[in-house]
Amino acid sequence: MSAHPDLIPPCDVLEAFDLVPQSLARATSGLMNPTWYAHSSGGAALVLQRVNPIFSAEVNIDIAVVTEHLAAKGLLTPRLVPTRSGALWVEHDGVWRVLTRVDGICRDAIESPAQARAAGGLVAQFHRAVRDLEHSFRNRRLGVHDTAQHLRTLRDALVEHRGHRHYAAIEPLAERVFEAAAKLPPLPAVQDRIVHGDPKISNLVFARDSDRALCLIDLDTLARMPVALELGDALRSWCNPATEDAASARFVRPFFDAAIEGYSQAAEGFLTPEEWGAIPLGALTITIELAARFCADALRERYFGWNRARYESASAHNQARVQGQLRLAEGIRCELAALEDKTAAAFGR
Repeated sequence: MSAHPDLIPPCDVLEAFDLVPQSLARATSGLMNPTWYAHSSGGAALVLQRVNPIFSAEVNIDIAVVTEHLAAKGLLTPRLVPTRSGALWVEHDGVWRVLTRVDGICRDAIESPAQARAAGGLVAQFHRAVRDLEHSFRNRRLGVHDTAQHLRTLRDALVEHRGHRHYAAIEPLAERVFEAAAKLPPLPAVQDRIVHGDPKISNLVFARDSDRALCLIDLDTLARMPVALELGDALRSWCNPATEDAASARFVRPFFDAAIEGYSQAAEGFLTPEEWGAIPLGALTITIELAARFCADALRERYFGWNRARYESASAHNQARVQGQLRLAEGIRCELAALEDKTAAAFGR
């Protein structure tokens, strides 16, 4: 279910980017940026987006710099398409932009170890390609993976929303989140690196006729952070063959093994032992952190998009997401020692 289903791109925006109005087709996936497939008057296949207001317009400068760097390194990547006047974006009841469209498919879940291996390899190529990029990000995502702060936010939400209509159902979920978080060992202090910032499986484009991973999309989340958090976020997504909110959400060990193998082979010594050693714990930490974020928004109902076709409210959808992430976290916790051994073997210790 896409965000803002009734939104229609303004004619002035289409004119600015030289888009053919009749070519617009609304993308059916994606909860962050409303998206349309389109063609220019010259026939180029493009993507039109209205940028979510949580991001500043200058995030497009970051995207332009990083994608130019990726392209120079030979990586396939979507590129921003300027307006007729050369601007990277247009402001018209929001920020609008256009990007080149990479032909391929996006998946809601990984279906095989081969896909997980390809995903791991692609993200490693991305990380290696930007390791030498010198750039001061305009859109700074401070505290995006501050787990302690997200837990405090959940505690505050429990106090502020005691009158919420679903409070009786949400409070026990919150207690389960706090209990899981209390068992988390601290992550080691390591260097920040440039990362994608949201490498869930739906942000990877795969070839239509094979399991080959082509590129990363939705680059608004570009940032600097420890790679263990980036890969932790990736693995909690990739290793769950169901959706975030599914009752069948579970951790699939063969997907983890394949993803780690794919990443380590493509990384070619890129990470230090302290960095790769923290990847399994990063996966557990991010899964519990995300459960806390979903739980807080089950009360606040103002951040995450939600599926109106399946749920009666944002709260109901977020409650299902919390339960899914808690199931996933328990699966990771049960296998944490084995995951650490596999990671060490993959990186050649």
